[in-house]
Amino acid sequence: MADVEFEEVVVDLGDASARAEILLLSPSILVPCLTYEGSKIWDTLAIGEFLNELRPEKKLLPKDMKQRAHCRSISGEIHSGFNALRSAMPMNLKGNFPKFKLWSKAQQDTDRICAIWKECLNMYGGPFLFGELTLADAMYAPVVTRFKTYDVKLDRLCENYRDRILDWPPLRDWTIEALQEEEAIEELEVEF
Repeated sequence: MADVEFEEVVVDLGDASARAEILLLSPSILVPCLTYEGSKIWDTLAIGEFLNELRPEKKLLPKDMKQRAHCRSISGEIHSGFNALRSAMPMNLKGNFPKFKLWSKAQQDTDRICAIWKECLNMYGGPFLFGELTLADAMYAPVVTRFKTYDVKLDRLCENYRDRILDWPPLRDWTIEALQEEEAIEELEVEF
C-alpha cells in the first residue's frame, strides 16, 4: 500500500534454530518485523504508522482527524483483540472447513467485527472501510481469510466487503504465494 520496495525474509519454523534467527530479525520474537535503514519496527500498528509517515501521499490513514482516530481505533481493536476468534479459527489459507461451528465467544468476536464493518461501510460509503483503502483494511485482511477458510456466514454487505478484500491484488498475490509453500504447520492440519 505504501509502495515501498521490500525484501521478505522467510524463517523455517520447523528448524530448531528458528527462534534464534527470529530473535536476530525481531527483538520481540514476533512477526512481522520491518527493518528500514537499520531501524527495526516489530509491531504491526507501529509499522503501519511508520509507513504512513514515510509515505503520507499514499494515505494509509484518512486525512480527516476524526476519521483517522476512528481508523486507529478499529485497527487497534483488531490488533489487540478478538482472541476467541483467533483461537477458534487459526490462520490457515490452505484449509477449507465448510459448515464450521463457531463457539459462542468466537461468534461474539465475529459479530463485533461485522458490526465494525457495517458501521464503517455505511458511515464512509465504501467500497472500503473508510471509503478509500486504508491501514484498517489491511489490518482486517487476516480476518477476511479466516472467514473464507471457516465458511463464516455473513450478510450481503459484509460478504461483499470480504470478497473485495480477498480480490485486492496484494492479498490475492500473497495468498497465491502462500499456497505454493510446501511446509505445513501441524497444528493447522487437524480435522475440526
